[in-house]
Amino acid sequence: MIRCMAIDDEPLALQQIVTYINKVPFLELATQCQSALEARQFLEQDTVDAIFCDINMPDLNGMDFVKSLTTPPLIVFTTAYAEYAVEGFKVNAVDYLLKPFGLQDFQRAANRLKDRLSPKLGDDRGLNKGNISSSSDPQPPNLGGLEDDTIFLKTEYRIVKVSISDIRYVEAMSEYLKVHIEGDSKPIITLLSMKKMEERLPDYFMRIHRSYIVNLKMIQEVNKNRIIMDKDTYLPIGDMYKDAFQQYLDTKFLGK
Repeated sequence: MIRCMAIDDEPLALQQIVTYINKVPFLELATQCQSALEARQFLEQDTVDAIFCDINMPDLNGMDFVKSLTTPPLIVFTTAYAEYAVEGFKVNAVDYLLKPFGLQDFQRAANRLKDRLSPKLGDDRGLNKGNISSSSDPQPPNLGGLEDDTIFLKTEYRIVKVSISDIRYVEAMSEYLKVHIEGDSKPIITLLSMKKMEERLPDYFMRIHRSYIVNLKMIQEVNKNRIIMDKDTYLPIGDMYKDAFQQYLDTKFLGK
């Protein structure tokens, strides 16, 4: 069994997590707390294997609480604020549940806890007894090809499959990348370098700026030093990349 702690300052949200823990055969509720300070007091006297932890709490928020632990157990963050996702990467959380979430999402997180802890705890702790069906296989590398037009990206503690041909453009954001996908309003945020991405993408992608790689097939217009992807998206062409991009245009240009 995986001993769990549930932390949330909202009683209804806390009760939901407790209910879900009780529905998963290989999870065992060790305690439930309405504050990170209460959770810290418990951990001074006892241990758990995993914590389901809200982030936005008074006195001490969940992120700071986890960072303060000398040897933290596995963490699954639960929050209504998507902007905490990138911050969560830095504390190596197992999963990130965005409220409101259902039992299926919770089961996914539970299965990831089980996958992470199985080698450590073994059968004697009951991890292979009464398991719910796993929604995720052992995680593949952060970026790797399944086939010529497919890559995997790690985002918000999930591994998602992406068709390369659906990528519109890639945008650098510090040590992270925003991968903009055709038909999706929100980009995929992944911890990866531009160099690594550029090496993996096929030749119909081109680096046009230190912060942008574009799918050449999806360019609608070139206007001076800008590439227009659609009516709302204008990407700059950096000085270092102008010559290479112009050479590409010359191969496609018809006219005088």
